[in-house]
Amino acid sequence: MRKPKVAVIGTGGTIASIGKTSLDILDYGATKTLIGVDKIIDMFPEVHGAADIVPVPYRAIPSPAVGFAEWRELVLKIDALAQDPDLDGIVVTHGTSSMEETAYALHLTVKADIPVVMVGSQRPSSALSSDAGFNLLNGIRTAGSPDARGMGVMTLLNDEIQCAREVTKTSNYRMQTFRSPDFGCLGHADGDAVVFYRKPLRRHAPDTEFDIRGIEALPRVDIVYAYADSDGTAARAFLDAGAAGIVSAGFPPGSCSPGEEAALREAVSRGVTVVQSSRAGSGRTFKSTKLQECGFLAADNLNPQKARILLSLALTVTRDPAEIERIFLTY
Repeated sequence: MRKPKVAVIGTGGTIASIGKTSLDILDYGATKTLIGVDKIIDMFPEVHGAADIVPVPYRAIPSPAVGFAEWRELVLKIDALAQDPDLDGIVVTHGTSSMEETAYALHLTVKADIPVVMVGSQRPSSALSSDAGFNLLNGIRTAGSPDARGMGVMTLLNDEIQCAREVTKTSNYRMQTFRSPDFGCLGHADGDAVVFYRKPLRRHAPDTEFDIRGIEALPRVDIVYAYADSDGTAARAFLDAGAAGIVSAGFPPGSCSPGEEAALREAVSRGVTVVQSSRAGSGRTFKSTKLQECGFLAADNLNPQKARILLSLALTVTRDPAEIERIFLTY
């Protein structure tokens, strides 16, 4: 039986890191050593049993340094790779710090109809009992699975397949860090098979209205975080910096302090789109009477960092609040 053909794009992160010793699982960044994707694959030769692998070099960088420029480059790279009719799937290795943001950005902007699976690790590839090898292997197995088609962009860590829209990192160091709080994972990469149990219903790649391939930058969208006695200083600073949108990471289930509310009302009066999310990390913010009075939009169940990405992309196609509200209900 033909093995699947899977491309692996390496972007850096912990999975590409080499620590001082095999017991260095915390301060490995101090070595400033990030290896390329070909060397990662060489460290775990078992992956060749799962697929015919095409290593695709990319800049090896820590994930906090990844943003729009890298998202666009990855979209273009995925477009080019998908021209190969024999390619079954694509894996992107990535640091876990901002993986959920890159995954969601790709989930909304990739135009190629091919499975894309993002993998990383909580421990560097050089560490005793690193999760890097198995995560890479299972990501390749998942990307090469026929059942992965139509699922949008996924993440694979700790044997769990998660939807990019829903997944978030929940622990600094634990292996089980990636969780989808409201709905759980899509499936599992077990020792005998890759098995899916549900599909994402919200609209996703490649069938989206967003196209970042020809734009130089996203509209500026910032996040203000709710806390006791917040007086709106941050919101006004973002407004002065030219923000086109602001996401409020509000008190659960979706509100902000009086001072913050006043500043955000001012933002709306000046044509800035304000979206109300919650710092809780789970559950919907809904279109309450208060939100309507303030002129704020609801983020549904997107966490603040995901709401920021969707609002940024929405602002590339419309500034109409009703249309942006539709987008948040669609994606």
